[in-house]
Amino acid sequence: MRNTSLGVEKIKTIKKKVRMSSKTYLGNPNLKGMGVNVDWTPEAVEEYKKCMKSPLYFIKNYVQIINVDRGLVKFDLWDFQEDMVNKFHDERFVICKMPRQTGKSTTIISYLLHYILFNPEVNVAVLANKGAVARELLSRLQLAYEHLPKFLQQGVTVWNKGNIELENGSKILASATSGSAVRGSSFNIIFLDEFAHVPNTIAESFFTSVYPTISSGETTKVFIVSTPLGMNLFYKMWIDAEEKRNNYVPIEVHYTQVPGRDEKWKLETIKNTSETQFNQEFLCEFLGSTHTLIDPSKLRSMVFKKPIFSNNNIDVYEEPIKKATYCMIVDTAQGKGLDFSAFSVFDVSQIPYRQVVKYRDNKISPMLYPNIIYQVGMKYNTAFTLLEINDMGSQVAEALHYDLEYENVMITSMKGRAGQQIGGGFSKNIQLGIRTSKQLKRIGCATLKEMIETDKLIIPDFETIAELTTFASKHNSYEAEEGTHDDLAMTLVIFAWLVQQRYFKDMTDLDLRQKMYEDYEEQFEQDMLPFGIIDDGLEEDTYTDNTGQTWEVSPSQRSYF
Repeated sequence: MRNTSLGVEKIKTIKKKVRMSSKTYLGNPNLKGMGVNVDWTPEAVEEYKKCMKSPLYFIKNYVQIINVDRGLVKFDLWDFQEDMVNKFHDERFVICKMPRQTGKSTTIISYLLHYILFNPEVNVAVLANKGAVARELLSRLQLAYEHLPKFLQQGVTVWNKGNIELENGSKILASATSGSAVRGSSFNIIFLDEFAHVPNTIAESFFTSVYPTISSGETTKVFIVSTPLGMNLFYKMWIDAEEKRNNYVPIEVHYTQVPGRDEKWKLETIKNTSETQFNQEFLCEFLGSTHTLIDPSKLRSMVFKKPIFSNNNIDVYEEPIKKATYCMIVDTAQGKGLDFSAFSVFDVSQIPYRQVVKYRDNKISPMLYPNIIYQVGMKYNTAFTLLEINDMGSQVAEALHYDLEYENVMITSMKGRAGQQIGGGFSKNIQLGIRTSKQLKRIGCATLKEMIETDKLIIPDFETIAELTTFASKHNSYEAEEGTHDDLAMTLVIFAWLVQQRYFKDMTDLDLRQKMYEDYEEQFEQDMLPFGIIDDGLEEDTYTDNTGQTWEVSPSQRSYF
């Protein structure tokens, strides 16, 4: 005989589970399902209003995070984190330069949670240097969401590792930062985490593709948060924000603003890592490689400028001057999206020499490149043009010289042990352009270092300076660090080699070595001047020091106060 009472109880249990599952998302008791009514008590209504009005109130009272030592705890914000939340809420564009382990990502994730809960039909993108990092950030938001009381939750319609969709129509996406990450979609907030760690080429292509999305709305927000890593696009955007050259509001946090981080902590951290690492990750200095051709202190002091004109990858910093002498150095790539075709134009009419034009493009065809060189060169008084011809450069040089009949393409010849020299004369071994050899690079690098560090060459272009920060020692030479480029840096190296050539001195009437020697001599004389010589108008032409030795004083050596 069947036990009917057991069957009834089983049916009741099943019905109860069905009722519970209809109130949750896919049986997850921590997530509210769609269409679930909330028992709105007066207290719940009041709390909902307070949370909707103030992101800070919501985060302080309802957001929970995982603490390494204590597990799941309420998010107790520090003062600078509260300031961040307020800035995110009040401003459209915010850029944050912050040390490691300051809760920067958790703070912004908490704000984004508030945003999607209390704003219907909004789209949010969480982007990081790697997709896995972005998904980990989203998981923190999901954890906080699951521990909210049900009256604050929206019904869930999609809940995955890479995206969330809520009943109020709001969505949040997690992805790696790339040009295609948000293409074709409209977003109300784009959060870029550790943006300094995104390769420069990807970062640039991202902003090229995402700018229409940003500019399409009047309330679209962009939040950029990162620890510095060299002089890249994040560095440029930060400096521009500080100088008020863009619309981003800068937020800077010092490591001492984190409780417990005092001098003792600093010394212990340096002991376990290195001073260089500490300076970058906790003092937030924009350090490049430690073995760069140009001294890091000089690199940090180099000031980039905004071009007076930009179009089709050409940045112009100075308009051409009549009768001024210009020199153009050209590097050619294959135009397949890898290395860059690049050139720099220099005003060589006087010392210091100045970079006045920069071109950089990794997709330009070698067949079209000569036309761009021609147009810019002609504009700058038919600039003397030296092309690097190691790869596709010879094709470009021949097209420029023979097809376009550009007059001032420089010719080189081999002079035995002296190597390549500018000017062909009647030599049999002549060629259009220059081949980058070990000897040329060695001379060019040494001269370039001297020129920049003694202010004999002024570089205003950001991308050129950025390449110099990663142009570092490797295999007894200098080249771009892995993942970076040195095409613009090499135009400087070849230019520095060129200024040592007799042809260059004849062309410009300037001798860099003579100028450097004169500057050194002048500095030496100033350093050796006897202290306290004052021209008082008397006929006194001698000076006796405290040892009794008499010095004759020339008029040029007198100091006037």
